[in-house]
Amino acid sequence: MPKIIVPVVTVFDRNGKPDHEANKKVIDFLLRYPLDGILVLGSTGEFTELSAAEKRDFLQFYADYVNGRTALYAGTGSLNFHDTLELSNAVYAMGYRAPLVIGPYYYGLDQEHIFTYYDTLARQLKGDMYIYNYPARSGHSVSADTVRRLASANRNIVGMKDTVNEPGHTNSVCRAMEGTGFQVYSGFDDQFLYNLAAGGCGSIGGLANVVPDIWCDLIRSVREKRFDRVIALARLLHRLMPIYDMGSSCSLLFKKLMVVRGVDIAPNAIFPFNESDDRAFAAVRGLLADVLAAYAAMEK
Repeated sequence: MPKIIVPVVTVFDRNGKPDHEANKKVIDFLLRYPLDGILVLGSTGEFTELSAAEKRDFLQFYADYVNGRTALYAGTGSLNFHDTLELSNAVYAMGYRAPLVIGPYYYGLDQEHIFTYYDTLARQLKGDMYIYNYPARSGHSVSADTVRRLASANRNIVGMKDTVNEPGHTNSVCRAMEGTGFQVYSGFDDQFLYNLAAGGCGSIGGLANVVPDIWCDLIRSVREKRFDRVIALARLLHRLMPIYDMGSSCSLLFKKLMVVRGVDIAPNAIFPFNESDDRAFAAVRGLLADVLAAYAAMEK
């Protein structure tokens, strides 16, 4: 069954710390819609600014406020293996389904080092985990063969978020894991239909922060096999994809667009991405207005 999981934004105060009251407003906005889950402190959540203790505190806050109303997943990857291991094990008791772990960035890893990293981590975890493959940020890509080796050696490696520019990589992973129940999600919204055709589970897509209504309509339409509507809704998401490449931070733009959609938050971002690009915002605001108008017209 196809799913949409939101890699949720994090709202910060002026001191660069998570603003709990503002983040409650984000949660309330998203939970108006039948989303399949929320990923907390993924890349869209700007996790790199927080210390290990701050991550733990924020993840606990999130779990307490959501209180079982949707499935939760936690981004727990960091440069420090022991911090990653400790936080990954901590989130199970908080009520998270699983941690989602990006490999150690900065250092270049070959496939044997990637295997050793995730294999060592998985063997010390108390529950399931997901691999987070994001070559543009980590500097390495987890190959389909390495995914197969890892999942074969560790039953608790149950899935993967594949944030890649070349969706053929996702297809390779799906082919390698076909028939195993391994869950493959695309990290870019516009690869959703490709992901399903390849045998994947759906998307962990950032645009769901801004247009959860369109995303949930798309998921429902796929499940109901209303394929003309599926194509029309997917086309709307494709029209929004330039947001990822406009301005210095798509997370900042997502938050500013959420304000446009009625979420009463201060759209702060982490340094040095906290300076707003007015021209970029004007462009994406116009883009969103056009898409929402087209969506409204579909309802008539």
